[in-house]
Amino acid sequence: MTHTEPSRTQPQSQAEAGPRTLIPTDRTRLRRMKEKARFERSELEAILDAGFVCHLGVMVDGVPMVVPTVYGRDDDHLYFHGSVASRSLAADPDATICVTVTHVDALVLARSVFEHSVNYRCAMIYGTPRKVTDEAEKAEGLRILTEHTAPGQWDYARRPSRKELAATTLLALPLDEASVKISDGPPDDGDSPDAELGLWAGVLPLSSRWGAPTADPALPVGIAAPAHITARAGTRQG
Repeated sequence: MTHTEPSRTQPQSQAEAGPRTLIPTDRTRLRRMKEKARFERSELEAILDAGFVCHLGVMVDGVPMVVPTVYGRDDDHLYFHGSVASRSLAADPDATICVTVTHVDALVLARSVFEHSVNYRCAMIYGTPRKVTDEAEKAEGLRILTEHTAPGQWDYARRPSRKELAATTLLALPLDEASVKISDGPPDDGDSPDAELGLWAGVLPLSSRWGAPTADPALPVGIAAPAHITARAGTRQG
C-alpha cells in the first residue's frame, strides 16, 4: 500500500480542475502501482464514509507519532478531536499533518508467497489543520463527528456542555490534498509458470458487522436500546 514520500510542494486549488476531482501533488502522486490511483472526489468520500477511525501522523518533539482517533466530515473538511492536553494535537499548530484511513477487504492468496497481496481501499490526506475556536462551529463539528460514528445519537444523548466544549480540541482538516488508492481483484499469477503447480489460489474476503447492543450493567431495568442503535445490529461496517 505504498503511497508517496512527503514534499513541500503546495496543492493546487480544487477550483483549478473542478470540484469533484482530486489534483495530484508531489505528496499524493503515486510512484508505484499507478493503476491503483483514483482521482474522483466521490471515491475519497466513500472511503471516509465507510469508516470512523483515522490515523493522525504528526511530529512531536522531533519524533513521529501516529495516533488513532475518530473523525467525521462535511463536504470540505475532516473533523477530529481530542483533549486540549493532547500532545499530538497541540504540538505544532502550523505543521502539515497526514491523516490516513484504510479498509482491508480481502487477502489475495496466490500460488507463490511472493505474489500474495491485500485488497484494500485507502486514503491519505495532507494539510494544516485549523483549530476550531468558535463555539457554534465546534458544536456543529462535534455533531458531524457524532452522527458519522453513530447516526441518531446526537439527538438522543445529552449534548456537550460549555465546560466540556472548552475541554475539547476540535481540528478541521481541508480535503483538498488527498491520495486515494484501491486494490481489488484476484491473484495476478494465473498466467505465470506457477499456474502449473496445481495449488489453490484466490481471494479470502474480510468484512466487519455490528453485533447486538450490550447494555451498560449500571443501566436500570426497563431502559431499552434506541431504534437507531438496534437497527445497526447485523449490518456491515466498512
